[in-house]
Amino acid sequence: MLLSQLSAQASPLTPEQVQKLQALTAELNPIQQAWVSGYLAANANTAALSGQVAGAAPQAGEAAALTILYGSQTGNAKGVANQLKAAAEAKGLAVKLVNMADYKPAQLKKEKFIAVAVSTYGEGEPPEDAENLHAFLASKKAPKLDGVKVAVIGLGDSSYEFFCQTAIDFEERFKALGAETVVARADLDVDYEDQATAWIGGAVDAFEPELKAQSQGSAQVIPMAGFGAAPAQSQYTKQNPFAAELSVVQKITGRDSTKDVRHIEISLEGSDITYLPGDSLGVYFLNDEALVDETLALLNIDGATEITLGEETLSIRTALIEKLELTQSYPGFVEKYAQATNNAELLKLVEDKAAMREYIEARQIFDIIKQNPSDISAQDLANSLRKLQARLYSIASSQAEVEEEVHLTVGLVEFDAFGEKHFGGCSGYLAHRAEEGVQVKVFSEHNDNFRLPSDDNTPVIMVGPGTGIAPFRAFLQERDAREAEGENWLFFGNPHFTQDFLYQVEIQGYVKSGLLNKVDLAFSRDQAEKVYVQDRLREKGEEVFAWLEKGAHFYICGDANRMAKDVHQALIDIIKAHGGKDDEQAESYLKELRSNNRYQKDVY
Repeated sequence: MLLSQLSAQASPLTPEQVQKLQALTAELNPIQQAWVSGYLAANANTAALSGQVAGAAPQAGEAAALTILYGSQTGNAKGVANQLKAAAEAKGLAVKLVNMADYKPAQLKKEKFIAVAVSTYGEGEPPEDAENLHAFLASKKAPKLDGVKVAVIGLGDSSYEFFCQTAIDFEERFKALGAETVVARADLDVDYEDQATAWIGGAVDAFEPELKAQSQGSAQVIPMAGFGAAPAQSQYTKQNPFAAELSVVQKITGRDSTKDVRHIEISLEGSDITYLPGDSLGVYFLNDEALVDETLALLNIDGATEITLGEETLSIRTALIEKLELTQSYPGFVEKYAQATNNAELLKLVEDKAAMREYIEARQIFDIIKQNPSDISAQDLANSLRKLQARLYSIASSQAEVEEEVHLTVGLVEFDAFGEKHFGGCSGYLAHRAEEGVQVKVFSEHNDNFRLPSDDNTPVIMVGPGTGIAPFRAFLQERDAREAEGENWLFFGNPHFTQDFLYQVEIQGYVKSGLLNKVDLAFSRDQAEKVYVQDRLREKGEEVFAWLEKGAHFYICGDANRMAKDVHQALIDIIKAHGGKDDEQAESYLKELRSNNRYQKDVY
């Protein structure tokens, strides 16, 4: 039986496990698939042998394991959790690595050693796979955790107000329940790799003595001969991106549109990069050379001056163009730049978090330097800036359709400030400065929290206004290639039908072919009263609820702060109106959908 034909009825796996298995095998070549097959067979035999050797002592081995719980929105926290697992196992410690979405909260009372790696997004919110555990720890059902040892590492972005709030929440709640922290919590910014490695070393050292003491006499696991290496993954990662050819940059909004949206095509030929619908592509970009030269002139710095970044020596001009963040503002830069230049006004700003937040909200780093020029050395300038981070974009294609390509739908970020036109770092580069044929450094970022149903017969409802259409273009390409029988319903919105109907011809083609069973459009400015996707949902509320009742999966992609919240409220209203439920019951209904991976969001 093919994996695409598996269902909960046809196998002992849960639907979620089938989905994860399909996602994994889609990434593997035949040799890797054969390796995994052998690995699983050997693992099954080893488990049986371990049980025989362990005799009556499995409980002791369980008690001495370090449980690593991770909640990850884009994959970074998961990566740190895996790094922690490897470091602990290298010291001979038993480890259980668990996605928070798969962790049963009732298990907490059985734990003795817990490490948490969790990200934060939006307005201090937990990633989707951490929502249930986050809520449970704050509830009356949470057990006392006296004697439990815990360590927490958080990943976030200090340009946002609620930096690493989820990690703070987890640590505070564990401590309130009686747990003891064994190492200081780390709140890591986007440039987190070196600090994460240092924290992991300290955490493993802190856990090791008691873990080893409790492990004496516990079950011993027989090592598997011949299966020492993990399955091969792409050699191209965030730390080692692939230099890919930018083959197409095409504007897909009209001449009179208030938005500038580009369809981007990138060749992956020559790489081993694979992706699934729902994944993202990380793109590194170059800062605007004209703005870099203007900045250097204002600071009286010779662009040829050599500086050191980590173990690399290069000119300050090259570093500012290729290596350092100059668009997205964050408090850490203001603080370091203020200290390096002894700027009294900026130093005062550092003391007032609210004023700082307001100040950086309106400015790019270029602006802060321009408005506060001063004598500063090239090295001090470099030390004030964090490393340039790749921007993540939802992938708008299926490899089943485009093979060795990847497509993106990129909205140009542009605004006027201080008498000048400003552009987003990566979107400005792709839309205005990068020419077709140049190389851009990229890597794929897997997102297991945003996946098509494992059963091709399952209906799906997709809500993606604006550039939120991107992953649903990938979904439709994938379902078309798989000849999926499940119904598809798309809700799309933008300001104007004539200017902003992204991928109109493709969508109309899918309607004509029968792949898209229903399309509801919300062009907000085409009539006196503004109409949005949430309004269309309410209009079709009875049918939306009927689809949910027959097992449909519901997806949202786009703006997190307004659209996604408005769509969520529309769903609550629909469930109440057509399901005969009150507020609490409607929320519980959606929570159950989330738990079953039937309500998924890719929001930003």
